[in-house]
Amino acid sequence: MESAQHRLQQIANNVKAAGDSVSDSIGSMSMNKKVADLQRDTKDSHDTKQNTTTDYGIKVADLDHWLKTADDKGIGHHALEDQIARERIHRFDHERIPERVVHARGAGAHGHFKLFESLADVTCAPVLNDTSRTTPIFVRFSTVQGSRGSADTVRDVRGFAVKFYTDEGNWDIVGNDIPVFFIQESIKFPDIVHAVKPEPDREVPQAQSAHNNFWDFVFMHKEATHMFMWAMSDRGTPRSYRMMQGFGVNTYSLINEKGERHFVKFVWTPELGVHSFVWDEALKLAGQDPDFHRKDLYEAIDNAAYPKWKFGVQLIKEEDQHKFDFDILDATKVWPEDLVPIRYCGELELNRNVDEYFTETEQVAFCTSHIVPGIDFSNDPLLQGRNFSYFDTQLSRLGINWQELPINRPVCPVLNFNRDGQGRHTITKGKANYWPNRFEANPPTNHTKTPGGFQSYPTTNPAMKKRMLSPKWADYLTQAQLFYNSLSKIEKLHLTNALCFELDHCDEPIVYERLVTRLTEIDLELAQMVAVKVGAPSPQHQSVKNPGHKSKGLSQFDFMPEKPTIKSRRIAILIADGYDSVSYNGMVAAIKAQSALPFTIAPKRQEVRASDGSATKPDHFFNGMRSTMFDSVFVPSGEESVKTLMGNGLARYYILEAFFHLKAIGAVGDGVKLVERAIREAEGYKLASESEPLVNWYGVVTAAKPENAASPKGAIEMAKDAKDFFGNYFHEISMHKNWDRELDGIAGLVTT
Repeated sequence: MESAQHRLQQIANNVKAAGDSVSDSIGSMSMNKKVADLQRDTKDSHDTKQNTTTDYGIKVADLDHWLKTADDKGIGHHALEDQIARERIHRFDHERIPERVVHARGAGAHGHFKLFESLADVTCAPVLNDTSRTTPIFVRFSTVQGSRGSADTVRDVRGFAVKFYTDEGNWDIVGNDIPVFFIQESIKFPDIVHAVKPEPDREVPQAQSAHNNFWDFVFMHKEATHMFMWAMSDRGTPRSYRMMQGFGVNTYSLINEKGERHFVKFVWTPELGVHSFVWDEALKLAGQDPDFHRKDLYEAIDNAAYPKWKFGVQLIKEEDQHKFDFDILDATKVWPEDLVPIRYCGELELNRNVDEYFTETEQVAFCTSHIVPGIDFSNDPLLQGRNFSYFDTQLSRLGINWQELPINRPVCPVLNFNRDGQGRHTITKGKANYWPNRFEANPPTNHTKTPGGFQSYPTTNPAMKKRMLSPKWADYLTQAQLFYNSLSKIEKLHLTNALCFELDHCDEPIVYERLVTRLTEIDLELAQMVAVKVGAPSPQHQSVKNPGHKSKGLSQFDFMPEKPTIKSRRIAILIADGYDSVSYNGMVAAIKAQSALPFTIAPKRQEVRASDGSATKPDHFFNGMRSTMFDSVFVPSGEESVKTLMGNGLARYYILEAFFHLKAIGAVGDGVKLVERAIREAEGYKLASESEPLVNWYGVVTAAKPENAASPKGAIEMAKDAKDFFGNYFHEISMHKNWDRELDGIAGLVTT
């Protein structure tokens, strides 16, 4: 027996060593400790050598017919004894689990977290102080309001949840793309979720806050004022999950080796910058491609344009907790960067798509209470309730053994006296299932003096037990005003338009009229513009003084890429038979060289021939993929091609709609004619000509000669004043949108 056990242990050790070797050798690429761990439960359904079997292992001979009485003349009764058919139907009947109440629609990916500056001065958590580590992570992005079947591009808060598979256990940052929340007390969670969800009488609207109940709630809860301003800003319509900031929202604690505590907020800032859709674009995409965000994430990773975020912390010493005008534990408040700067210390990269959506993205379960030694909670009342709620939710959705599911289980050793329950996977040998026991089996760390056990930070609380908050929590306006003041002119315009759209959907006057009075407390001009559009009485006076304070880090324009880049941007190239292969091929090569994605769009998906006889097969035809799905549109030269496109209404609309959505537009040679035909309603437009061979007019970059788009010589320097076509055009794409086109009223001159 001992010999057999020894051999089994040797096999287990070899398997573990092989897994460690794979993880270490591939390291920071698409494989890591967690991905290697998942391979234990991964099967390849495309392995043609494997015959299909039942769940209990027997090979199945026929997957098409139920066992029944039958002959050449017809069929008779079905046999209940057909265990294979019954298993298939039973399994199908039970495929669905309860979807998340909020954050139901999401997309996820694997990656890693790397620390480049140790935080050992403020925490003893190795994941935040050991710069030699590479920690596997899984990230799930999501919308909040809608069901699993809703659209990606609705106006909403986005979830940004990160699971770190550390050597000390799992650590979850369960955050959003907005740093504040609607409520201060977690006891209000049922109310805010009920209010933002479809109204109970008709079960509408789906996945949007434009209805009476939501706006009634945020008026009745003054603390929600700051949050609804963020949600109505451009942050509510992100261009991509890869172009969002992430925030932990709640206040946690970091504990160092000396036992000192710092309060902390966690921040993720994207490498690509923070960018958004314009509203018309988001609306159209919700119908044209409701899966746009999840496809965008998968596409970027598949093309090795791996999304990256800088990881930062905001820190406040324990003794400085009460030195601010706001309570630092209030989740409806930001810690302004002017007062509490972000200390960037690490990087997150996503570099592997999931193999199966359900078992990974749908079954991944996050808990705000998942922390590791060196990290602790605070008295943040929203966090305290989330710690209870998230764990309870996972029990409801996935069962008591949800942490044994492959995507949720830690990569470090797990052993305790938890036993049994539905879906238990672990087989635990031994007599003792309690502590203490006569075998000294599975002791706690404080019994063996082994370092690394979790210890809660010791705090004292001399206050009385009451249902209340201190006076600082009553200020709901200062930061709402600060946020609005800090926005750029174009962001203020978009926020105003968003409020007009939302409140126009409210059909009870008391709802939109009262909300306008709330806006009057923030900014009189804002309130007056909204009142006119939604039909409320126009206010005449600012009801609360706005001191005009601003802070950095609140406007999206504070987070442009450090260096201009078009990495992972989608660029549509419009061609027809007779296109110029030189300007076409040159642009395709230049786009790919910048790690961006070229898509050829034509009147047909069959092969299209160039004027020199060469050919290419388009990726899509005009009606199959619209301009909304791209970041820019380019038209190469080619007399015959452009003549065909000018006679195609959808081709002209491609240019027109991209112009209206403020996107960069490029054209060379004959292609300039198509652009001119499309935007001729925009009086005063300027395009390239013989006398002015290169023109950049409000992000419409044109060159008179087709050779301007031939393969570039040397590296492309993206700059607004670049002397070459590529540098100029790519710079406009890197800026995401030409906002001046809207601010100066140019975009509004065309009709879409």
